Amino acid sequence: MKNLITALFLSLFMVTPAMASGGHAHGPDGGHSQSHAPITSAEAINRASKKITQLVSGGVIDASWSGVKASSVEQKTFANAAEWVIAFKNDKIKDSAKQNLYVFFSLEGHYIAANYSGK
Repeated sequence: MKNLITALFLSLFMVTPAMASGGHAHGPDGGHSQSHAPITSAEAINRASKKITQLVSGGVIDASWSGVKASSVEQKTFANAAEWVIAFKNDKIKDSAKQNLYVFFSLEGHYIAANYSGK
C-alpha cells in the first residue's frame, strides 16, 4: 500500500510539468494567442495570396496562378456563417470555367477552401 501511494505521488510530479510546459508556439505569431477577432479585408487578401502560392507549390493549381492579384474581396454568408471570399482572375488559363479562383477564409482568418465556382 505504501508503494502504491508513493508511486501515485511521484507520478503526479512527473505528469504536471509535461502538461504545463511552455516553449512551443500555437499561432502564426509564435504566442499562445487565442484571438478570435475578425481579420481585415487586406489581411484576407494577404492570406489568400499565400494560399495560392501553396497550392501552386503543391501542384494543385497551374503555375500561372503565381503572382496573380486579387480581383475582389467580400464577405458572404454560407449556411448561416459569414466568410471572406477572395476572387482571383487568371486570363492565362484557357478553360474559361477555371479562369476565376475563389479562396475562402473564416472571418477569423482560418482557411476553409478554394474552388472555381465561388460557392
